[in-house]
Amino acid sequence: MQVIKMLAIFAAATTEVLAEGGTRRLVISIPDRKIALIEDGRVVKVYPVAVGKHTTPTPSGSFHIASHVLYPTWYQPGVVVPPGPANPLGTRWMGLGYKGYGIHGTNRPKSIGKAASHGCIRMRNQDVEELFTLVQVGDEVDLVTEVDEELAKAFSDSGPEKTAMASTGVAGGGAQ
Repeated sequence: MQVIKMLAIFAAATTEVLAEGGTRRLVISIPDRKIALIEDGRVVKVYPVAVGKHTTPTPSGSFHIASHVLYPTWYQPGVVVPPGPANPLGTRWMGLGYKGYGIHGTNRPKSIGKAASHGCIRMRNQDVEELFTLVQVGDEVDLVTEVDEELAKAFSDSGPEKTAMASTGVAGGGAQ
């Protein structure tokens, strides 16, 4: 009986802690080529991204941040690219728990806003570095092909409080 009481208290305390901590998730609109950071149901920030090209599309569905890697190494059959300016993953990697897919920086910033990747979500290095500090392993990530009215408004909103600005000061996708 004591064990049951302790489990009930633990369950209640855990629920309370999670409720106090709030919720955080990423929503990536594949057609809009944007990623939104949402906390407690509120859009905090929107960043432009590159998505998979027609021949190597970005998967849709629900995933989660499975790993965080600073200065990743890029591996392909017969090719290893260490961290540095030639690395196609840029300065950060956030794995999606789906083998080979993640959110990462890039050494090709002009691809942002386009369907240009092998299926991953590419971000400008300065944007992915900021997002990397705002999300944690375990956070939900939804890759969607259609957005509801509320998300459509968030993705079309270019206000400076929500949209990541390029170093040139130009908001939105594909400007760099």
